[in-house]
Amino acid sequence: MSQTSNLQRQAKLSDSCFSIRTQMERLPLQATNIDALVSPCDKCEARSHSACALLDPSEQKQIVSIMTTVQIAPQQPLFDEAEPAEHVYNVTGGALKIYKLLPDGRRQITGFLFPGDFVGLMHNDVYAYSAEALVPTALCRFSRRRLEDLLSEIPHLEQRLLGMASHELAAAQDQMILLGRKSARERVVSFLVMLSNSAVRRHQPADPVSLPMNRTDIADYLGLTIETVSRTFTQLKKQGLIQLLDDKNIHLAKPAALRDIATGF
Repeated sequence: MSQTSNLQRQAKLSDSCFSIRTQMERLPLQATNIDALVSPCDKCEARSHSACALLDPSEQKQIVSIMTTVQIAPQQPLFDEAEPAEHVYNVTGGALKIYKLLPDGRRQITGFLFPGDFVGLMHNDVYAYSAEALVPTALCRFSRRRLEDLLSEIPHLEQRLLGMASHELAAAQDQMILLGRKSARERVVSFLVMLSNSAVRRHQPADPVSLPMNRTDIADYLGLTIETVSRTFTQLKKQGLIQLLDDKNIHLAKPAALRDIATGF
């Protein structure tokens, strides 16, 4: 793909992403009849809430023709920051964390990705962040160049990906507010509410909240110390707002009150 075409795609993203995001949030996904799908899409549990849900059987076959499946173990990197951005991935199972290393060696986690999320949607030649599995994770891998070529043939898939990219921009803005304006208590509660909302988007129960990440990951995402995160969980438990079911699951005992805290009330 020419440099001119790449610049046109970037301009299109800048001009259209927020209007596309609004349109995509209003329109329900119309998933293809599962009987018409070919392997591995016929068994993909993430398909109904991913960009692929909009594809008809012939388009789905086109996608499969440029796709390979990938399995990675916990703590295994998918790619590292500054590596050539040769592939784009769709998470179909498990969870990833994405992060950047600061000049002083500290790590800032910028997000967590779950089934249905795309990762590696770069507009530069290198990855802008690192991605690592939190738990055993399955992904579909696409050649970036071949996918870009295919998007010209499947414009509604391109629209869906632009909508997902705009959602990433909105999430980045939310994190800036989270780190810059909120107290430690508000940050932790906002994080739990975010995970609950994410589960609902994946057609999972809003409660209990599942935590595939550890306390260190949570601290690095929220810009807090591990001790502060643990202390805040304990305080929320004592106040009857949450119940710590185990290290990986939290019951939101008073969801309305938690949402008020997350929004600053």
